[in-house]
Amino acid sequence: MIPYMFSPYGPSGPFGQNRAFGYGPSYPPVTIYYSYPPQPWQAHPAPYRHEPSRKKEQPLTFVLVHGSWADASFWDGVAAELRKQGHSVYVPEYPGHGADFMNTTATHAMMSKAVADDIEALDLHDVVLVGHSFGGSVVQKAAELVPDRLKRIVFIDGFVVKDGGTLADEFPPERIPIFSKLIADSKNNTLMLPFPFFRETFVNLASLELAKKIYAGTKPEPAGPLFEKLDLKKFYSLPTPKSYVYLTSDNVLPQGEGFGWHPHMSSRLGLFRLIKGHGDHMTTFYTEPRKIAELLYEAGRD
Repeated sequence: MIPYMFSPYGPSGPFGQNRAFGYGPSYPPVTIYYSYPPQPWQAHPAPYRHEPSRKKEQPLTFVLVHGSWADASFWDGVAAELRKQGHSVYVPEYPGHGADFMNTTATHAMMSKAVADDIEALDLHDVVLVGHSFGGSVVQKAAELVPDRLKRIVFIDGFVVKDGGTLADEFPPERIPIFSKLIADSKNNTLMLPFPFFRETFVNLASLELAKKIYAGTKPEPAGPLFEKLDLKKFYSLPTPKSYVYLTSDNVLPQGEGFGWHPHMSSRLGLFRLIKGHGDHMTTFYTEPRKIAELLYEAGRD
């Protein structure tokens, strides 16, 4: 069942395809569900393992933007799977992350501009611009800078910030004083999540061993961009097609009235394609990269 809804981030250098990287919402939401019969390879996996329709995919150009407490390597497995399928994949790094993680004063504008600048520097066109988590807000602003180079904008459990709003607006109120204390205690305006919180919300599907491994790779996040007000009038006026991929076991935000990825934030996109899959906020990208790649293809294709 495919629903369509209508409502009204190693070494430094530019990002590239095979190297490490240094660097209208005026209508109420209405969801229309289109039901399709089970695909033959689902019912009979062996005979249909090499079905032509699964091999001959429409080649796409993906730019994958990571979120907070991550860097460009977050996408390594997914990018490899997409390239196996014949797609071009670019994974930019932006200020305050990766090799530049000591840059704790990086602003949201610096981050989004870095992504847009790299798209222009590589002269990319017909881009499927993908934002995960905090990266959703980065692609919102980057899209404003390079709209004519985009084919589609895809959010995968990504923030869709309101015009004039902040990411922090989407946090449950009880988290704000906790995060504020962590930021104050950091002495450098960064936010590092305690492991118990990270384990239960970001990697809830992971084994304890894997959760610890993923957490060991995180760095403190520059806190400023989480509280910056974003002017998104231009984003919300863009005619660029949009998709939202919702991972149904993501526990980073409470999935209830007034909070959450879908439909709370996704419905701000106006007309968009909705793709759902089982997964949490981070684990599935490491353990099932092929699944994530397939979801992104479904979200980005014509």
